[in-house]
Amino acid sequence: MTAPIKIFYASSEVAPFAKTGGLADVAGALPKALKRLGCDIRVILPYYRCINKNGFKLNKITTITTNQSMGHASAFDLYEYPEADVPTYFVEKSVYFDRDELYGTAEGDYQDNAYRFGFFSKAVLAVIKALEFKCDIIHSNDWQTALIPFYLKYKLGNDIFYNGVKTLYTIHNLAYQGQFTKDVMHDLDIPKRFFNLHDLEFYGKANFMKSGIIYSDAVSTVSKGYAKEILTEEFGCGLEGLLKTKENKLFGITNGVDYSEWNPKIDPYIKERYDADSIEKKINCKKDLLSHLKMDFHHDRPLLGVITRLAKQKGIDLLADIVKKLVESNAGIVLLGKGDEFYQNLFIKLKEHYPDRLSVNIKFDNELAHKIEAGCDMFLMPSRYEPCGLNQMYSLRYGTIPIVRATGGLDDVIIDFGEDRESGNGFKFEAATSEAFYEAVERAFKVFLDKESWEELVKKVMQLDFSWDHSAKDYIALYEKIINSRRHNLRNI
Repeated sequence: MTAPIKIFYASSEVAPFAKTGGLADVAGALPKALKRLGCDIRVILPYYRCINKNGFKLNKITTITTNQSMGHASAFDLYEYPEADVPTYFVEKSVYFDRDELYGTAEGDYQDNAYRFGFFSKAVLAVIKALEFKCDIIHSNDWQTALIPFYLKYKLGNDIFYNGVKTLYTIHNLAYQGQFTKDVMHDLDIPKRFFNLHDLEFYGKANFMKSGIIYSDAVSTVSKGYAKEILTEEFGCGLEGLLKTKENKLFGITNGVDYSEWNPKIDPYIKERYDADSIEKKINCKKDLLSHLKMDFHHDRPLLGVITRLAKQKGIDLLADIVKKLVESNAGIVLLGKGDEFYQNLFIKLKEHYPDRLSVNIKFDNELAHKIEAGCDMFLMPSRYEPCGLNQMYSLRYGTIPIVRATGGLDDVIIDFGEDRESGNGFKFEAATSEAFYEAVERAFKVFLDKESWEELVKKVMQLDFSWDHSAKDYIALYEKIINSRRHNLRNI
């Protein structure tokens, strides 16, 4: 019998413990799917203040000191959550992680993020040894864990315990690279010889994401479409040249949905549970959402949901441009999210003009997110770029028809109903303009008025399967390639 693949999964956020976006959903769901398929997987994240505030009771395991081979040794406490489906560990270092937010406030990032997550990367490697968990793969995610492959290769190369440990680095959003002044390298015990174009230097700054791309055994990103896009100047964020040189070890695996969490048939947060055979019950969720938000809006009119980070990347400016036209078309809008202070204030002001048609909720609220998915008729995702996106897949299961820009994972998942009525599962637009966005919404409104066609569309999309089990199998195949690759070209395995 073949031994299970051993994976240590490192992420700066993991649902349901700590979340700012889709990374947490992936880190919360993928390990569970991998475990179901027989992998021996452990998860690790920082011990943030919000974890206690959210009611999770953790148990302290031990105190660990980072390996002196990685530079200045520093002690931290290791905790675990005993009720987790997958063994989950938490790095407790209050000076770095006992804060109100994970990465910063609306005014900007925390000034010491380089040190916070540089320390976390060192701690991850120390935990593996302390637990004597000789894993096959360390799977790190985004810039916050991107130094792990560097430390493993250049600081721990002589430590027999780590021999044979391979690395996979996943890019969830190339735009957030972890760029800092070059002096942080000295403080993080990275020799100055690595501050050059071919290693960590990037336009005069130290770039953490380059570490993940250069020093990992393989790199993945969260959709096939995005894996192609980041090789172009438009979407490569300055790293397209480097990525092209690593194209033989770059893979796109589309994210999935955790249907134990996002499924109207079992959802504990919504007014009435329903499925594809009982879509008539969805209207009760809509009425409940309107009541919950105290919106004086008739339930027969189209209600549009938006759950997003308030940032230009997400096309939030395109939405702001068409709010007036949408509400004048008898539509209502429910927005949930946090982000740039400019856009937060902009939508708060728009709400003052349309109090009964526009609900603006500047926060993270998991229960409200579920109510929006169940209670809205359509879901808007006008992203300028979207590595994968999850809400378009959540929306399909809830019968809330997505209206998206044709980019990245949105383009992979959504087939335009106007172009293909048989396979269509939403509405798409190409140009990142408010005019193209509104035209797509108008097309959706026309179908919405045809109740029979709309109900057929809703019933059809609710039966689509984007479960994590499919994506997890692709990850397992990639892990096996990495483990067996040695010095061969991954593409030829």
